[in-house]
Amino acid sequence: MHGKYAAMAGAMLSVALSMALGGCGGDGDATEMASPAAATATEATKYGTTATTVTSTTTRWMPAITDTWQIQLTGKLNTSYPVVMYNFDLFDTPQATIDALHAKGQRVVCYFSAGSAEDWRPDYSQFTASDLGSPLSGWAGERWVDTRSANVRRIMQARMNLAVSKRCDGVDADNVDGYTNSTGLPLTADTQLDYNRFLATEAHARGLAIGLKNDIDQVGQLAADFDFAVNEQCFQYQECGAYSAFTGQGKAVFNIEYKSRYKTVSQRNALCAAARAANLRTLVMPANLDGSSRYACD
Repeated sequence: MHGKYAAMAGAMLSVALSMALGGCGGDGDATEMASPAAATATEATKYGTTATTVTSTTTRWMPAITDTWQIQLTGKLNTSYPVVMYNFDLFDTPQATIDALHAKGQRVVCYFSAGSAEDWRPDYSQFTASDLGSPLSGWAGERWVDTRSANVRRIMQARMNLAVSKRCDGVDADNVDGYTNSTGLPLTADTQLDYNRFLATEAHARGLAIGLKNDIDQVGQLAADFDFAVNEQCFQYQECGAYSAFTGQGKAVFNIEYKSRYKTVSQRNALCAAARAANLRTLVMPANLDGSSRYACD
């Protein structure tokens, strides 16, 4: 978990920062992100305490290996890019934004954390004390969760039900490599494989595509279970070779590198040459993913 969609939690919790970011982004269609308080008010009524599987008979969408994309998790949403897929926050993205993108023939992947509890989310109170592990270092208000817990799994099923109700095409489930971190919980490689496959099965039962987020050490074991991959900083950490497990199956890999490493044109050109050679869809983004800048290799 290198970047963990860096600085997202801090931006979500700070109203002042949210206001500052409101003017960022491109010059196209923009949608104000809901505040955590507004998200709680609007989504809590939709987010039930039960988690009955919503089964879909519709053939699920899967991104093509060449599909272009954009990700933004904070700030005023910029929907002007001519990309195939947008990756936006599950809770905070207005329904109207998702519907407008669909009307233009674009796809929406909805982000949520599957391995942590964030205290600003509307379903946070559903986690029990025994579900919660250590705080995520550097992430105020966020704690690791016990992914073996039936209650945690029920909460994640309900989040996927929300994704279905909001007509998301897929989900980006973050923090699915807890066993490699200091969680304060007895998580292992085996429990992580079991949980990640649980997430994939539940997504597919609902007609949702699902991406494997990071979890580099298990990419080879999980590539068959997931529809695409989302990676942070594999070029920075020289880990991109692992993703041949996805690209070799014709599955898309969406990669983010953070811009502080790629300040010059020559650095970005070298990065993009390597990304194209590896068949990865690489973006250079600010660490807080606020839409204030974007460089796409495609």
